Amino acid sequence: MPASSRILAIDPGSTESAWLLMDGLGPLRFGIDPNEKLLDDLRHGPFPYPDVVAIERVESFGMPVGAEVFETVRWAGRFEEACYPTRVVLVTRQAVKLALCHDTRAKDPNIRRALLDGFGGDGAKGTKAHPGPLYGVSRDVRTPPHRTR
Repeated sequence: MPASSRILAIDPGSTESAWLLMDGLGPLRFGIDPNEKLLDDLRHGPFPYPDVVAIERVESFGMPVGAEVFETVRWAGRFEEACYPTRVVLVTRQAVKLALCHDTRAKDPNIRRALLDGFGGDGAKGTKAHPGPLYGVSRDVRTPPHRTR
């Protein structure tokens, strides 16, 4: 991906959602916000205009689901609508596992390792004094929201 291309990735949830804006060099900003705030930000800023938005699509595995899953699906649709006219790609977790780990059976530690390796290994995290491109990025992006590189 060229350094000038921007992707906004959204992991929707029933009440709050994780998001990450990146270019070809790595994460630019990321956070986890209440859905209402993220929806407003998608419609009115503060995101620089991304070239594409990737939203995680809920997959069915044939098991019964509760209201929380349906609420997550509703929010994913609202986020997609709010991004218009930007191109939106719906991405399943299985597709992410396959792309990063070449195996749909990959678990979170495998995904984490693949991401670190893709950005230069353990040094990609860096330290507070010398942050790397993935500094502060953790599970579901539970770090200070709206960090800017």
